[in-house]
Amino acid sequence: QVQLVESGGGLVQAGGSLRLSCAASGRTFSSSPMGWFRQAPEKEREFVAAISWTGGSTYYADSVKGRFTISRDNAKLTVYLQMIGLNPEDTAVYYCAAGGRFRPPGRRGEDYDYWGQGTQVTVSS
Repeated sequence: QVQLVESGGGLVQAGGSLRLSCAASGRTFSSSPMGWFRQAPEKEREFVAAISWTGGSTYYADSVKGRFTISRDNAKLTVYLQMIGLNPEDTAVYYCAAGGRFRPPGRRGEDYDYWGQGTQVTVSS
């Protein structure tokens, strides 16, 4: 069992930056791929970024590539999403998710077994 708690969301002006954190509990974090997803009002949840359990491989949605960076600190049981160059289209609730042990990170929600409660990111124009 893995419990995930996101933090770091908030209101920021266009062009600004935020760093989201996702703190995990459970002994399997360091062997689990992690992902970030987001859901804007009246839109479907979409993939944002993912990182392998070693941290050696990262993947991004085209819409955030070059602006967002996913990273993890297995000693701190935390995964991060550094976001720069934010624009109003980035406004959404951001969720972190954990996948099964030693599995490759995926881009689909069904690739992940555990989800956090989400943190709101609002970008004003």
